[in-house]
Amino acid sequence: MSQKIIINDVTLRDGMHAIRHQYSREQIAELTRLIDSSGSDIIEATHGDGLGGSSIQYGFSKEDEETIIKTAVENADHAKIAVLLLPGIGVIEDLERAHGFGAQVARVATHCTEADVSEQHIGKAAALGMDTVGFLMMSHRTTPENLLEEAKKMEAYGAQTIYVVDSAGALTMDDTRARIALFKEHLSDSTTIGFHGHNNLSLGVANSIAAIETGAQRIDASLAGMGAGAGNTATEQLAAVMNRMGIEHNLDLYKTMDAAENVMKPMMERPVQIDRLSLTLGYTGVYSSFLLFAERAGKEYGVDARDILTRIAEMGAVGGQEDWIIGVAQDLAQEKKVHS
Repeated sequence: MSQKIIINDVTLRDGMHAIRHQYSREQIAELTRLIDSSGSDIIEATHGDGLGGSSIQYGFSKEDEETIIKTAVENADHAKIAVLLLPGIGVIEDLERAHGFGAQVARVATHCTEADVSEQHIGKAAALGMDTVGFLMMSHRTTPENLLEEAKKMEAYGAQTIYVVDSAGALTMDDTRARIALFKEHLSDSTTIGFHGHNNLSLGVANSIAAIETGAQRIDASLAGMGAGAGNTATEQLAAVMNRMGIEHNLDLYKTMDAAENVMKPMMERPVQIDRLSLTLGYTGVYSSFLLFAERAGKEYGVDARDILTRIAEMGAVGGQEDWIIGVAQDLAQEKKVHS
């Protein structure tokens, strides 16, 4: 823990999920300035599903991609601006445009067992001279050993940082340690290890600290935990714990507290908190961005959204399969009718 922890703020990307991707240009500018002045090292700014995500499938963002990225770039004095790309949702041309808009960090995300689809995108980001990150989503859905093999692929493609990503907030501290420890032991000494946590089981900060103690050097967080499901690791909470533990970082605790309390929380349309639906996400291991889709479908079809999420988990859904939710809700409604 002697090395200073790099904080990657995801308020303007993962936080997009919690506000239905409706941040305005003015809100993006204000949040970027606050996050930057609070000491975060990297600020990620795209649609919640990354470059190319604004669509009927995932929800249209209020502002276009160029506006989101350029506004973040223009309002950050110190932090690097990052973009997320999920191959198949975003394409290489999207990455090139984002780089042209001023993005310096590229995070290429795949399902935890599908790193092979990222080769061209990681290679292009590295060729562009971007800080290139491999982002292994839903990391609870495979063994630590298999996750390491996928990480090695991303490393070979040119990723300088590899993340264990707890997209469902389903990992325990032991689960987190097991994955980070293998990365630390078997990846190159020059490869940085990152961790992205969600708070669906109330373990966002705990897992982030476990990751740091085991060798992670880059940690994701967001103001007031703003993000999908029960939200991400909250920046202000993480800063307080790191201060208590003597972990070195660049965050200003009071500034993160004030930004979370005075600006972020009033922007929330739905409180980012652990409730019965977000807890179900973590318990069943369902992708955190499914929460609002399941909540809406449950109301529309008169079924319990927890049953939708449980069925989705049984089907093995991964990120990008939100369209399954309507079909599941219809099936549950029909079953309810038959048994009534």
